[in-house]
Amino acid sequence: MIITSFKNNGVKLARSLRKRKVRDEQGLSILEGYRAVFRGFECGIKIIECYYAPDLFLGKNEPILLKKLEDDGVRVLETTADILSKMAYRDRPEGILAIAKTRTHTLNELPVKQNGLYIVAESIEKPGNLGSILRSADAVGCDGVIVCKKRTDIYNPNVITASTGALFSTNLAETSGEEALEWLRKNSLTILAATPEAETIYSDADLSGGIAIVVGTEQYGLTDFWKKNADLNVKIPMLGYIDSLNVATATTVILYEAARQKKWKK
Repeated sequence: MIITSFKNNGVKLARSLRKRKVRDEQGLSILEGYRAVFRGFECGIKIIECYYAPDLFLGKNEPILLKKLEDDGVRVLETTADILSKMAYRDRPEGILAIAKTRTHTLNELPVKQNGLYIVAESIEKPGNLGSILRSADAVGCDGVIVCKKRTDIYNPNVITASTGALFSTNLAETSGEEALEWLRKNSLTILAATPEAETIYSDADLSGGIAIVVGTEQYGLTDFWKKNADLNVKIPMLGYIDSLNVATATTVILYEAARQKKWKK
């Protein structure tokens, strides 16, 4: 059976999950595109239903993934390109969309690693930026990302898309700034605050030990709470006309310097 009606309950549910309130109430979100569905499934995300439209497939691996989902007990349903396009969050759907359960993420779940590398992301308001930070965190083998004073839902479909599925592979926690600070202190991590007002250039700082890089919003930067409680404030030199970097770009720059100093050991 091919779903051809917009009145189908699954279609209506997927469309409703565009709203954060519904995602929070239902404990569900949308995984859109091959990479998001594949990586979510591989990382143990519980997928409830999966919809597909063959006319929109971009590659040849989608049928293999759909078979794996079916074998795992997922309800897999074919629909039309038009229906899937209306279900999708993005303007250019890739032919596959899943409804999956969201997870809660607490500090107790974060691994404590000797000489570990962590990120504290405070009040990141743009889903794309948070997703990009998670993608970079995964790329360098970051041991954990702590989201404080969150202003965007980490299961916003744009976070999932921008992270290319790194949301599912990254050790993650959501908490308050105060609880994050207590956790970092308890685990003897050096707190490095990234702020344009700092005097020390990030590459001149010792990032080889256990460290937590704290970043904030582009518009307002870090709050005084983190600036005052940081062990060291650092900056990225700005040599042109523009006075700041995108927060995800800035995070990536410092992450890779930390990874370099740690000799690329995960």
